[in-house]
Amino acid sequence: MTKPILIGITGGTGSGKSTVSKEIFKSINETDITIIEQDSYYKDQSELSLDERIKTNYDHPFAFDNKLLVKHLNNLICGKPIDKPIYDFERHNRKEETILVEPKKVIILEGILILFEKEIRDLLDIKIFVDTDSDVRVIRRILRDINDRGRTLDSVINQYMETVRPAHLQFIESTKKHADIIIPEGGYNKVAIDVMVAKINSILNFQNI
Repeated sequence: MTKPILIGITGGTGSGKSTVSKEIFKSINETDITIIEQDSYYKDQSELSLDERIKTNYDHPFAFDNKLLVKHLNNLICGKPIDKPIYDFERHNRKEETILVEPKKVIILEGILILFEKEIRDLLDIKIFVDTDSDVRVIRRILRDINDRGRTLDSVINQYMETVRPAHLQFIESTKKHADIIIPEGGYNKVAIDVMVAKINSILNFQNI
């Protein structure tokens, strides 16, 4: 099996990185591409009470089980399937069930801190940073956490001010320097997405020769 193309797509919370990932995914033959979300690899917190789990800073590098993520990425690169974890954001813990992910020609890794860890960064063939204004990002974060994760407005705002914003400034913004490509305005930047899709297809076509 030819080594897959591993594409990292990162940016701050609400930047549109998930939209960019999905738009690229939709434009490639679905038998050739898969998406791995860094959010799936938050650490198991079964030893903690719910009150303790609620206090977890999900925007800090220590929140992620990077050892497992690196192992799974290497398995996919070597053509081996993985059992991807599922994280429950209402219970603030990893679920018992997993999702079977088969190796594909193109693997998108999407998450806020994938360029922060050198061990992950070194596995990536293409590194993309989605750059979006902070006011847009915070509104998107509020809407997502309320609608999709069962959060209250007050809890989202408090979390943003106490942990999300400081973590972005300390850990995420600085990873922009590692990016090969910076995409302004996320999923609304159709030109940048089209360029990426053309690049991926050209690599796949070359591999098929």
